[in-house]
Amino acid sequence: MKRFNMIDESFVCENCGKKVEKLEYTARDHCPFCLYSKHVDINPGDRANICKGLLKPVGIEKFKDTYKILYKCEKCHEEHKNIMATDDNYDLIIELSKTSL
Repeated sequence: MKRFNMIDESFVCENCGKKVEKLEYTARDHCPFCLYSKHVDINPGDRANICKGLLKPVGIEKFKDTYKILYKCEKCHEEHKNIMATDDNYDLIIELSKTSL
């Protein structure tokens, strides 16, 4: 079972350059504007991954009553998933869902 370390931080997105605020209800793990993430964790919130590559959103999958964004690291090519946040760019979510069908 994965261990979860709650780290909800604001940051500047390395892909689009926008300032991303804390999520407040769980840990912020991707940019709500462009949906990119950063490959920093081995277990959620541990910041122990040495890769530090950008995680490119490549698809969507249904997860309980929401969705997970599917990622592929642009540096090491590892695949990863993050749960969609309530403030994510829904137009991009829809575009990603078209590639996931």
